[in-house]
Amino acid sequence: MEQKKVRIGIAQINTIVGDIKGNCDLILKQMAIAAEKSVDILLFPELTVTGYPPEDLLFKESFIEANLDAVNLIRQQTGEMIVIVGFVDKMGDKYYNAAAIIYNSQIIARYHKIALPNYGVFDEKRYFEPGNQLFSLNWNGIKLGLTICEDIWADLNLLDALVFLNDVQIILNISASPFHVGKRKVREQLITNLALSKRVKLVYNNLIGGQDELIFDGQSLVSDENGQILHRNLPFQEDFFVIDLEVEKVNQIRLKDKAFLAKKDVFLSTFPIKEIRLETKQTNSSPISLPDFQLRELDNLAEVYQALVLGTRDYTLKNGFQKVVLGLSGGIDSALCAIIAVDALGAENVIGVAMPSQYSSEHSVKDAQKLVENLNCKFYIIPIQSTYQSYQEMLADVFHDLSEDVTEENIQARIRGNIIMALSNKFGWLALTTGNKSEVSVGYCTLYGDMVGGFAIIKDVPKTMVYQLARYRNQVANRFLIPENTLIKAPSAELRPGQFDEDSLPKYALLDKILEAYIELNFEVNKIIALGYPEDVVRDVIRLVDKSEYKRRQSAPGIKITPRAFGKDRRMPLTNKYHHQ
Repeated sequence: MEQKKVRIGIAQINTIVGDIKGNCDLILKQMAIAAEKSVDILLFPELTVTGYPPEDLLFKESFIEANLDAVNLIRQQTGEMIVIVGFVDKMGDKYYNAAAIIYNSQIIARYHKIALPNYGVFDEKRYFEPGNQLFSLNWNGIKLGLTICEDIWADLNLLDALVFLNDVQIILNISASPFHVGKRKVREQLITNLALSKRVKLVYNNLIGGQDELIFDGQSLVSDENGQILHRNLPFQEDFFVIDLEVEKVNQIRLKDKAFLAKKDVFLSTFPIKEIRLETKQTNSSPISLPDFQLRELDNLAEVYQALVLGTRDYTLKNGFQKVVLGLSGGIDSALCAIIAVDALGAENVIGVAMPSQYSSEHSVKDAQKLVENLNCKFYIIPIQSTYQSYQEMLADVFHDLSEDVTEENIQARIRGNIIMALSNKFGWLALTTGNKSEVSVGYCTLYGDMVGGFAIIKDVPKTMVYQLARYRNQVANRFLIPENTLIKAPSAELRPGQFDEDSLPKYALLDKILEAYIELNFEVNKIIALGYPEDVVRDVIRLVDKSEYKRRQSAPGIKITPRAFGKDRRMPLTNKYHHQ
């Protein structure tokens, strides 16, 4: 007997928030590709039409209407293939994070997301109403359940209802799940565990692309009923894949699974299920040859590096810039930012600027020159000593009899920031700031100085990981793209004679562990001290973190790569008397 099968297309695409026409054009292009591959059901990511997350654009009535018009345009161009596309639905004065199921120029159903996330970077309850009805499609005797992102993460037994009450054999999930280091493994474990425990095939389509601070890594996947991954889409890039799924094994294995049958006998659900039956001509009756695939898996460092490259490219290009400019100190942070920018945009679109002062070491300029020679990008040397002397003369009367302190250091940093912004203004280049998470956490940075810029590439990257990423990139290149001296010399802001970072801060290996406990894990002071870290160091670090919130609030947006990035994840009040004593 011929096995029942369905050919599913996974269109892992890079949308742009608010570019409804561009997103619609991309959808139509993918539909044409899918038709050539005889796809039966084509899946797009969550909120495909609007881009994700649209945030307060959802308060604009014209935006909602434009999104509905786009869905109507897609509907008109849909034939025998079923297309499932994410959009914002409107019913009366309520909005829904929704999926349109389109077939033969008709929207045959609208599914409204039930589980609305409202934690971390998510604010969906601010905009959407939750759905109250599950949806399944009986397509030529194969039952498919449709879910949206959080529906499979939340503990609402939604998959149980589809499987145990409606005998769904394939779960489809359209998603916009943002990246952070280690997220893929968590996500895949969730999906494979669900597929195994529900004895269901699970098809997961995740968004790809950079949107402000967020990175969506793609890595869409398909798991079988035994929790085995059948396919994983490419990471951090657009990818289209087609897979044929049969369901007879699902039926057979369920009949032999006593735990499954026992749960099916007793399961109850408060969510009604709307089932649509659709008998169609199978477009893949003459099977085409599908390419073999191999599971592709990156380690954590490779994932973080690709996320930083994607985030830099998308933020730059999606915001209308072609070139970027950044200060090059000869240090590790600016070197890493420069090479990420070159990988993202091409060497011809990256401009480095060295701005030495009387305190700059000879190797600082040499290391910066060596870096740009290796990267083959444009380089300017603009000394700031005479400008700094002008400031000193200008302020001499006001600062009379006062000794030099951090004020003079900050003046130098702000002169450099002024130069970077002058180049940005004159040539239309996006200014990149190069501070890392360790510095930003404790305020070891100058407001309106080295913090100046439009985008902060490594804002969420701890200093210790900066070194790891630099060595990783050199290893990939099989040479010292980032000069060896940059990797081994002690970090220094070089704003006063003999200055080194560790004169003001603990060693970065210790600092980053304390910061991880306080920021990422949200540990209290006593719990961090109990881990064995020196009490005086812990209290001093936490004091610096707490008092530097005003700086972070004024910093440029940067790429999220940790579970708890500043801004969208960690939101602390500026005026705050609750400090650890």
